[in-house]
Amino acid sequence: MKTVNSLSGGKTSSYIAANYPADYNLFALVTTSDKKCMFPDKKLRQEVSDKIGREFIGTLEEDVIIHTMLDLEQFIGREIVWVAGKPFDEIIERKNGTAINLPTARKRYCTSEMKITPMFNWWRENIGEVVEMRIGFRANEMRRAKTMIEKSIDGVRTERAIIGQSKNGRNKWAEIGWQKPVFPLIDAGIFKDNVEEFWKDKPVRFAYMNNCIGCFHRNEVLLKLMSDKHPNKFDWFIEKEKKALESYRGNVWKVGCTYKKIKESFKQIELFETDFNECDSGYCGL
Repeated sequence: MKTVNSLSGGKTSSYIAANYPADYNLFALVTTSDKKCMFPDKKLRQEVSDKIGREFIGTLEEDVIIHTMLDLEQFIGREIVWVAGKPFDEIIERKNGTAINLPTARKRYCTSEMKITPMFNWWRENIGEVVEMRIGFRANEMRRAKTMIEKSIDGVRTERAIIGQSKNGRNKWAEIGWQKPVFPLIDAGIFKDNVEEFWKDKPVRFAYMNNCIGCFHRNEVLLKLMSDKHPNKFDWFIEKEKKALESYRGNVWKVGCTYKKIKESFKQIELFETDFNECDSGYCGL
């Protein structure tokens, strides 16, 4: 069975890439077509475009993630395969015809469409048999691992995909088993402090926090900090939410508030990066 390291751009999955060599290292990049969020380095934009096989304009994660993956590839001395689904802009705008239907904590399709599906499509084209997928859950994240296993069938995760067409021209769908998730850091008893210690003196740059700038799993105060650190990208989330609310009432990223209000709030509070940790950030659930 071939092995695949599932990389997110964070320190933990990068630790797996550095310490657990696999047949493939696979990274899914979140992209946007909004030029207000353009990655500033033209040369690196072209390099990323070459890697994902289409024009790369920008990402809605921190720009540092591009440097992370390029640094990591040099550090481990092995190829990292980059994949990308459709830009976030297209994904949310096609979910309800011409209207925007935002993903939320309850209907988190952004993870599946921008992370899982592109990885599955690459697997289907290049491997086509069940692989051992190394997932970056640490020793204190056994509950997350248990949840992932419970969603598997006989230990294998599936993806619903088109397998052909019927006589009347309609698509035929099936659940295709493609990955057996394993958790090497849980098995080895590796915690966050072990990961942090490992990367202290290594030439790999990491973002302040992983995931999208406006990830709806984040709490409001952290989102306010991200709006200050990355105003153009946070404005992307505000603009999409404004358009979504024009579609129907209550179509917001987080129940009970809008991102515009978050950006304008907490004006009397001085926020510091050290006030938060990755537990505040949320996660894509990979």
